[in-house]
Amino acid sequence: MTAPYIETRGLSYSYEDADGNLHPALDGVSVSIPRGQFVAVLGHNGSGKSTFAKLLNMILTPTAGEIYVDGQLVSTPSEPDEDTVFDVRRRIGMVHQNPDNQIVASIVEEDVAFGPENLGLATEDIRLRVDASLEAVKMRQYASAAPSRLSGGQKQRVAIAGIIAMLPECVIFDESTSMLDPSGRREVMNTILSLNRGRGITVIHITHDMSEAALADRVIVLSDGRVRLDGAPDEIFARVEEMRSFSLDVPQSTALLYELRGAGFLMPERTMSAAACARYIKDELSRLADAGRESSEG
Repeated sequence: MTAPYIETRGLSYSYEDADGNLHPALDGVSVSIPRGQFVAVLGHNGSGKSTFAKLLNMILTPTAGEIYVDGQLVSTPSEPDEDTVFDVRRRIGMVHQNPDNQIVASIVEEDVAFGPENLGLATEDIRLRVDASLEAVKMRQYASAAPSRLSGGQKQRVAIAGIIAMLPECVIFDESTSMLDPSGRREVMNTILSLNRGRGITVIHITHDMSEAALADRVIVLSDGRVRLDGAPDEIFARVEEMRSFSLDVPQSTALLYELRGAGFLMPERTMSAAACARYIKDELSRLADAGRESSEG
């Protein structure tokens, strides 16, 4: 059996306050993520989502438990060595919420080159990676631009280009669309889908947006630092009351069908598509109209 690309076993983390008291943020999380999967991680504020992301990227060291990458143990409660941290961050990139906190240069192409330069690559190899990465996020025409003059969505795509220039096998997006307008969200989500489906890069997308999570292969729901639900998006979102018990919503189409089923209409449980939702409503209205005519004629 092939080992998962990322695996956590009993992963826990506690924050220490100013008085030295520990507050659990993640509690015994065990998950396996296959190579090439697109996983959305959902949870209310304080559920442990960002802590989980930071542990996978080795920004934090776990209080308990283990992390494996491609079958290799890379993180335990003991302090990791620098070589391991460097290797994991090269293989697992992370795009943060605010692109301004991740962009380090005053010219777009120089910012994208920063990571490959730190890898000690030859100048010609860096040039190739920069061009290819900017092309991948559709930002090559802005190579000489100042990041400060770009929109939020464009800045986030530059940040993504800087990560993929290091040729990662996995990219973690830690609420990377939350500060963007609808146009910027679409730009970034299109880039995420392209990286995952076009390049086979494993994606872990931490998000509050249910419509974004619906695009994933798999949804993991965290609450109070524990995995509460784990499955395909249509399976998870069909559990409307459970999702609401974790202070989470479901896609609008799923919520509408749920309410219609509660009112006695014949509606499916596992539909997230707005177009499919409209079709089901139309079919149900036609069925009811036909039933009404048959009743009146009888």
